Amino acid sequence: MDDVKLAIFLLGFALLYGAETLFAARPWQEPRGKRLRTHMAMAIFNTVLLKLVILAPFLYWTELVVEQGWGLAPMLGYSGLGGILATIIVLDMLDYWWHRFNHRLGLLWRFHKVHHVDTHVDITTALRFHPGELFISFFVKLGWIALWGTSLVGFMAFEAAVSLTSQFHHSNIDLPERWERRLRRFIVTPRFHTSHHTVSRRTGDANFATIFIVWDRLFGTYAEPDEQEMTHLGLAEGREDYLSFSTWLTEPFRSRNQNPEHP
Repeated sequence: MDDVKLAIFLLGFALLYGAETLFAARPWQEPRGKRLRTHMAMAIFNTVLLKLVILAPFLYWTELVVEQGWGLAPMLGYSGLGGILATIIVLDMLDYWWHRFNHRLGLLWRFHKVHHVDTHVDITTALRFHPGELFISFFVKLGWIALWGTSLVGFMAFEAAVSLTSQFHHSNIDLPERWERRLRRFIVTPRFHTSHHTVSRRTGDANFATIFIVWDRLFGTYAEPDEQEMTHLGLAEGREDYLSFSTWLTEPFRSRNQNPEHP
């Protein structure tokens, strides 16, 4: 299962990295090779660390949930392909709320801001997360698994969908207006998610959806992207050393980039 997920990730990354090369929406502010090396090192560090710490407990917990028949999915009779699709939809809604809490709760924001301090959004930004955020989210997802009662296959399908859509909507590309409007009725587009990475809090504290855009519309956090706002991405402070590996690790413990909503 891990091999399939890795293959999907690498294929999606290669295709979208190529698309950025040919059709970049914004001028590059840093050498692309430097961004790729730094963010790939972060991703490898996270992958090795988290596999050592959480893989065995995760597999045990998922198997236990299925064996015990816990969760809403078994109660509602969801199984097979329909169960996988339902799992993706339900967990995507929970992921919307988790992302939203990461912007509202001070402790969570300290770790999540590591992702947002990037001053230029491209596909490598999808690799930029602090291990502390991933570690906390692991325990949250254990709760999702028990609440919904998903199988390992269903959860991995959700994770693969998140990986692909995250690569897509972080990519430094912009779709033709006609396709942008059509796709944005259903899924998160690069333009929509880039607006979430603006210094402006109007969209920086909105547009939280990961896969399906309906959650922002339904829960009142949809903010129309603004081209002028998207010329200034990232956070107000820490812009000069955001590609430093040591700064990446220590950013949650720095007092900068704390606004009144993130005490």
